[in-house]
Amino acid sequence: MENSATIHPDKQTQAQAVESRSLGRAERITAANGLTIVNCSAGQLMVQFITEQIIRVTAKSASDTHAWSGSGVVLFPENAVDQQVEEREDEFIIHSSALQAFIHKSDSSIAIYDDKGHLLARQEPVVWNVHKEAAVHFEKSSDSHFYALGEKTGFLDKAGERYEMWNSDVFSPHVPDIEALYQSIPFLIHLNEGTVYGLFLDNPGKTAFDMRSYPNHYRVSCETGSLDYYFIGGSSIKDVVSSYTGLTGRMQLPPVWSLGYQQSRYSYMNQEEVMTIARTFREKQIPCDVIYLDIHYMDEYRVFTFDPLRFPNPKQMIQELKELGIRIVPIVDPGVKKDPTYQVYRQGIEQGLFCEKLEGEVFIGKVWPGDSAFPDFTDQEAGTWWGDLHRYYTELGIAGIWNDMNEPSVFNDSKTMDLDVVHSNNGSPMTHKEAHNLYGMMMSKATYEGLERNLNGERPFVVTRAGYAGIQRYAAVWTGDNRSYWEHLALSIPMVLNLGLSGVAFAGPDIGGFTHHTSGELLARWTQAGSLFPFCRNHSMLDSIRQEPWAFGAEIEEICRTYIALRYRLMPYMYSLIYEASRSGLPVLRPLLLEFPDDPKLFNLCDQFLLGSHILAAPILRPSTDHRAVYLPEGTWYDYWTGERLEGGKHHLCHAPLSVMPLFIREGAIVPQAPLRQSLSEASSPELTIDMYCSGRADHQFDYYEDDGRTAQYKQGSYNLLNIQVNESPNQVSVQLNYRHKEFENGIQFIHLRMLYVPFVPVSVRIEDNPHSFDFNEQAGVLTVGFKTGFHSAVIQVIG
Repeated sequence: MENSATIHPDKQTQAQAVESRSLGRAERITAANGLTIVNCSAGQLMVQFITEQIIRVTAKSASDTHAWSGSGVVLFPENAVDQQVEEREDEFIIHSSALQAFIHKSDSSIAIYDDKGHLLARQEPVVWNVHKEAAVHFEKSSDSHFYALGEKTGFLDKAGERYEMWNSDVFSPHVPDIEALYQSIPFLIHLNEGTVYGLFLDNPGKTAFDMRSYPNHYRVSCETGSLDYYFIGGSSIKDVVSSYTGLTGRMQLPPVWSLGYQQSRYSYMNQEEVMTIARTFREKQIPCDVIYLDIHYMDEYRVFTFDPLRFPNPKQMIQELKELGIRIVPIVDPGVKKDPTYQVYRQGIEQGLFCEKLEGEVFIGKVWPGDSAFPDFTDQEAGTWWGDLHRYYTELGIAGIWNDMNEPSVFNDSKTMDLDVVHSNNGSPMTHKEAHNLYGMMMSKATYEGLERNLNGERPFVVTRAGYAGIQRYAAVWTGDNRSYWEHLALSIPMVLNLGLSGVAFAGPDIGGFTHHTSGELLARWTQAGSLFPFCRNHSMLDSIRQEPWAFGAEIEEICRTYIALRYRLMPYMYSLIYEASRSGLPVLRPLLLEFPDDPKLFNLCDQFLLGSHILAAPILRPSTDHRAVYLPEGTWYDYWTGERLEGGKHHLCHAPLSVMPLFIREGAIVPQAPLRQSLSEASSPELTIDMYCSGRADHQFDYYEDDGRTAQYKQGSYNLLNIQVNESPNQVSVQLNYRHKEFENGIQFIHLRMLYVPFVPVSVRIEDNPHSFDFNEQAGVLTVGFKTGFHSAVIQVIG
């Protein structure tokens, strides 16, 4: 525990080294093979258009002898952009059809404009200090707002904050003072007076983003390697996020069971306890799809083992759980116990697959098993070996793995691997100081690819604590060791929202809090909010009070059951959003700002969130609270529970007794829902209900996606994508259903289309060439039309 000695004057760091060197004057320019090299008096700039809206800028000082390179996470497009180069008296101009970069000859500073001549960003000259640490300043204003930066504490808007990128195992309470957590995603979105751009600093060493220290600038710096950034233009935050995820990759569709409710504890100590937990979920009719095994399942914490006393027959246990519709996800850490009789350690040593010092000494650090070696995941051979070790789990019937301690965390003074460890990086060696932030992602990559090779076409699932830009390609992310504090419930919302803006659409916190002691009220409120987060897991510490949904009596149990069931009924909507994220990179859980970018009240609103673009949740974030103010953006909204029609563009005081989380549906929403299942591994219903919230005047649409939810057959085209297009006028509603793709044979067979709040009394309902039935509840204003899906295109005409 820290005390006042922490701030002793003698411990304060010295002033930052003076940044005294820059690139100097831009003197001449050469362009070839889609690259433009600007030769400066004291170094070079490389400028390259990756797409029409993305510019890569790399700065090297004269003393930097490294070749142009990067972290390896960027997915470069196959076709080069046609970039034009022009020289004027005072500047060089490099441009695509969408962006123009002006490089000023006098000092090599850069100004970037859009195709209409609007200034988007002004970058001051790149500078270095005596330690060869590079930094660059960009202009900001009092109206600047900053988002993304991955997993950071604080509010949604990061203006006035400073953060470091250095993957860190932080067990201390997560508070705004903490500048670095488990994930390092050096991607920033800058919104300023209607203009927006993204900045991705591709450097896996220690980097920093400082929006606090300078009144008119923000500073981006790196301690090692080149200053290598990607400027991402766009007309909206959505454009920028989509372009960024195009650059670093998008999530693959996970197995649908991984979207269900998940239960964990550090630890469920034996096979009997796990089975008791599973049977209790089924007896109490609380949906659940996953139970986690924390480190106590292993034999003396050796990865790829089960303790023979605690878990005498894991294969039988896993089979019995599958029959209950529940999957097992075991934890796998990178530390391999130093034990010459342990096959995994022996193989790694014999094949040279562990991290080493330059002189060849294997790095040994203490973690749960004691002295341990760590695979060098930057080496393809080591990654393949590690991935294939997971055959041990897949042969037991396991398809999901939990990667933890992969910052990497080590029980020493630095809390991580020695910085002079040298990673092979497939023939381009890097010290750990240079590559630290890549380690967790490369572990998840090896794990995902190993599972993929060994699951015979079944989709893998990986959830990770540590990662870097692009982690979304391989794993879901949970926000680490939070606490059972109301403040941490509130903190989880902006954390997950900014992770979503950073490309990580599949994310969530530990529901109820990991350490400290939750209460029934806190668990109820956290389950209400968490039921709509993409990753939905309840997890608690071994010495904390139990927090399974039934742990606090019948009232709290019923609240948890209700909201977990809500998640399962909304799964067709959520799974369609997951599909959208896999295609566009847009988040599933969204800040209101993303959908209403012109509303200044939303720049830092983060005690509410959107699920997709149509469902707004306003969780209760304080104890003993049964009312809260909710801001509804422009338009008309409906209270999900009561059907009350509410005007947007204003605040509302909402009643929220313990059993109610305020939830609202946007006018014009299209929300597909399914009958309740206890497990997403169960066969899905052939019937789908589509709720359509009428507006009386607007046009709106939604893409409903379905596949088998289990295999990779969707990659070969085995999926259905149904576009639902609604056109409304005062006395008529026209619904066009069009299968954009229809090759999944076991999809829905029957649709119940419920038109809610129809503003007129229907006198005619027609679907050409399709038998149908309809019913109108005039008091509720609900028209239900039922019909089979044996069509590729159909139009429903409702006339008043």
